[in-house]
Amino acid sequence: MTVDLAEFARAKNVKYFMISYTDLFSGQRAKLVPAQAISDMQKDGAGFAGFATWLDLTPAHPDMLAVPDPNSVIQLPWKPEVAWVAANCIMDDKEVDQAPRNTLKRLVTEAASDGMHVKTGVEAEFFLISPDGKTISDEYDTASKPCYDQQAVMRRYDVIAEICDHMLALGWGAYQNDHEDANGQFEMNWAFDDALATADKHSFFKFMVKSIAEKHGLRATFMPKPFQGLTGNGCHAHISVWDKSGKTNVFADNSMELGLSTKGKNFLGGIMKHASALAAITNPTVNSYKRINAPRTISGATWAPNTVTWTGNNRTHMVRVPGPGRFELRLPDGAANPYLLQAVIIAAGLDGIRSKADPGRRYDIDMYQHGHTVEGAPKLPLNLLDALREFDNDKSLKTALGEEFSSAYLKLKHQEWNSYASHFTQWERDHTLDI
Repeated sequence: MTVDLAEFARAKNVKYFMISYTDLFSGQRAKLVPAQAISDMQKDGAGFAGFATWLDLTPAHPDMLAVPDPNSVIQLPWKPEVAWVAANCIMDDKEVDQAPRNTLKRLVTEAASDGMHVKTGVEAEFFLISPDGKTISDEYDTASKPCYDQQAVMRRYDVIAEICDHMLALGWGAYQNDHEDANGQFEMNWAFDDALATADKHSFFKFMVKSIAEKHGLRATFMPKPFQGLTGNGCHAHISVWDKSGKTNVFADNSMELGLSTKGKNFLGGIMKHASALAAITNPTVNSYKRINAPRTISGATWAPNTVTWTGNNRTHMVRVPGPGRFELRLPDGAANPYLLQAVIIAAGLDGIRSKADPGRRYDIDMYQHGHTVEGAPKLPLNLLDALREFDNDKSLKTALGEEFSSAYLKLKHQEWNSYASHFTQWERDHTLDI
């Protein structure tokens, strides 16, 4: 049943709605709409100049309308007079195909037409840092192995507990919070859900974490590698597929290796088949490749992959199968677009099922110690340009995600790479001034 946003406002004492969409570079864009105007906005959408955000549009394009999906509405727990609602982008009465949420919705529908209900969970890691972004926020958080540090998590109890309280109040099924492997880094977990619902929650989570951090005079960052020598921010995705009813996990088969069914193996095969190309989506920034190709960190491990391999319950590989009926993709990082992350997982997995893709040999070695012994497994891209080239060459993945989306994404990301490549750095002066 569709939520009536005007009635929602009356029942919840909401004064304003944030009609929000996410652009190709993960920028969250919104208009603040008074509750008195929400009925018209629910029907017609809020107007945006698409060119003013990271979409491949021009100033000459007509208004882009962000039409709220009322079933995604979330009342801000820290400011209850405001509600956030995810929107779908429309132009000239047609969906904007390059818009990330539209891309994901189409793939969710495509999976459903094949009788598959994709469910996912994400582990969105973040740092709490100083407002100027230069240091972590806790001067006493200096341990060489800080993961699960009891004192460090309690020094940031006010921030972490407030965020967790909000997730509990929203009914997300929050179940654990911890200090992560880098100084100043945290992870908060909530229950898995349908892929679109997880993407909406992921998007809202990033907004909420940043907002609560600012409320406490801090700053939160999901940047993949904000500090040299420290473990980066991953965004591991846990993936399972259920039947049309959503009640039976079709990835689960206790008679099979690791409890992963043939369909689950084929879905995993699609992820492995497209891994180098999907890195352009799961690891979408220049900085992303400082995480997945990093030298050993202060703690002793990067916890990030650099080779396309899979395993059982072993965190040193790109994919691990921690238990029956699901697997964890450890490639994505904190910069991953919440909607495109889910979309590319579904696109690669569906191709794997349809082509009966084989994930290849399973490795159970410690990749950080013995990865050099693996022969034939592709290395992940060394930088964003290599990833974009892999994506551009992967015709079936581009088609699955949509030609308009793929063209727009490649165009804007190549512009970003060119901007980076032309940027003059101190490294150049340090290494070539006296040549």
